[in-house]
Amino acid sequence: MRPSPRETDDGCMTESRIPSHQATSHQATSHQATSHQVTVPPAGRYRIDQAHSAVTFTTRHLFGLAPVRGMFEFRDGTIDVAKPVTGATVKAQVAAASFHTGNVARDSAVLSRSLLDAEAYPSLTFTSTALIKAAEQDQQDKEPRWLLRGELTVRGVTRPVEARVISCTSATGAAFQLSAELLIDRYDFGITAYRGLAARRLTVRLDIRAERTDNS
Repeated sequence: MRPSPRETDDGCMTESRIPSHQATSHQATSHQATSHQVTVPPAGRYRIDQAHSAVTFTTRHLFGLAPVRGMFEFRDGTIDVAKPVTGATVKAQVAAASFHTGNVARDSAVLSRSLLDAEAYPSLTFTSTALIKAAEQDQQDKEPRWLLRGELTVRGVTRPVEARVISCTSATGAAFQLSAELLIDRYDFGITAYRGLAARRLTVRLDIRAERTDNS
């Protein structure tokens, strides 16, 4: 990601609340992901369970005094776990129209042609290009960090992104839970409107449940 030339470029947004049932779900998945445990699931094809997965984000509003939180919903996605695991691939689509922060005016502005233009570009898509085990270790439990690199397409513009895998757990070979985080700069995608009203950078969190679809 390109660094900001000035901190004031981050812009501002007003604070809002996510409905309680959504906030509870996000808090639960966030708590589970603090273990930093990464267990490689069995090789095979898995499909993202839309009902039990979410894309949540955090940014800042006026002068960075308070956080703004929101979410998207997955439209579809597959994860192919390979042997070795570094050959794994991920393809996912997020529904642009599912953008939600709990503030009707803000949500309408973000979905409009000035920002996401959800009517013309109904999906945000991600396609992985590499899964690597970084030399840098996690400071909490000294485990190596896994990084998922790929290409994110927003409003027809594709840019490289990198997500840090926080946790991956699999109780059985039939499904697994995955959490990851990445930083997105909307200016990278040519979305520069409302510089004084909409924040520039978002910390994005992926909480995914994936279920196996093959029988191998």
